[in-house]
Amino acid sequence: MTRNKLYVFLSAACLAGSVWVAFAYRHTAIEKSDFIVCLFKRVTTLPCPSCGSTRSLLAILKGDLFGAFMLNPMGFLLFAILLVTPIWILFDVITKKSTLLVFFRKGEHFLSRKWVAYSAVVIVILNWIWNIFKGI
Repeated sequence: MTRNKLYVFLSAACLAGSVWVAFAYRHTAIEKSDFIVCLFKRVTTLPCPSCGSTRSLLAILKGDLFGAFMLNPMGFLLFAILLVTPIWILFDVITKKSTLLVFFRKGEHFLSRKWVAYSAVVIVILNWIWNIFKGI
């Protein structure tokens, strides 16, 4: 993937994620209810591995870190990505560097190792089991 394609894709993804979080934040502030739109959960009545991520992000924004962790620990990763990625892209564009692209390629290489990929799958499955157990 080229630098420009990656940066445009990540910028669009962060913008979409930020708009989604803003929409959910506004909805929960007005409706005073949970905001659940998971299609997987609606069809199967079971939470998906990422169920609770939006609510986790909202809890982080409200300063409830324990509540965010209990909803879905993936929320912290998403929060970091939504916060850091646009700043990193802006830094690279201003300085005419490609540090994010280099990091992305090293990350791809690291994640392509079997033990890392298997570990990541196990973590996602454990999170899914935890979501089911919590009845999220």
